[in-house]
Amino acid sequence: MVKIAVLSEQGGRDYNEDSVSVFEKGRRQCVVAADGLGGHGGGKTASSIAAIRIKEAFSQMQKVDEAWISEVYQQVNQEVLDIQTAVCKMKTTCVSLFLEEGAAWWAHLGDSRLYYFREGALKMQTMDHSVSQMAALAGEITKEQIRFHEDRNRVLRAFGTSGRVRPDVRKMMLEDGVFHAFLLCTDGFWEYVLEEEMEIELLKTDEPSEWLNGMEGRLKKKATEKNDNYSAAAVFYYVEGEEK
Repeated sequence: MVKIAVLSEQGGRDYNEDSVSVFEKGRRQCVVAADGLGGHGGGKTASSIAAIRIKEAFSQMQKVDEAWISEVYQQVNQEVLDIQTAVCKMKTTCVSLFLEEGAAWWAHLGDSRLYYFREGALKMQTMDHSVSQMAALAGEITKEQIRFHEDRNRVLRAFGTSGRVRPDVRKMMLEDGVFHAFLLCTDGFWEYVLEEEMEIELLKTDEPSEWLNGMEGRLKKKATEKNDNYSAAAVFYYVEGEEK
């Protein structure tokens, strides 16, 4: 059983430059969330390219591996570079999840994140490619202080960067008989939803749409009038284990 729900909202900005895409066919699923940078619509163009092209590539690919992910990310990066202009150096962060044959692959650039929950408990989250994340690793600030650090929006990796992009890639086998949940989200979402709040809302429901709604409710109570675009995708995965 795989259930997927998504949301993408403008927030308090003039444009929604986030993009989310989903592909499902049989036991293969792909989810992508991207946060465009550049303003004036350019960021939306970049994020749309990332979300659409990665989904399309997955739909035509029979087997995911690290080399394939790297190649697709290089192709997307070049496409974004090709449409940049002197006026608009559009870029986009990106996080993607691929499910097939009981395995989960994920990759990311920038500060769009993936969170992994096992039986309702947070077990892993991606590490941002950002100046504020580096400050946390250096011990200059705490992990919690990343959310509102003065340099939080300075990302170090993104599509639209000259040279080869270097996504962080990870693979994990998904054990049968265990409830697995994934949350992919842009920084406008995780900025206001704390990790413990993600867990609390997850334990309240067995539907990914309700999980997103609960977290969005918390976000709206905290967000300022000029809050960023925010987008998220929730993925629930459960396969019955064999009886012993």
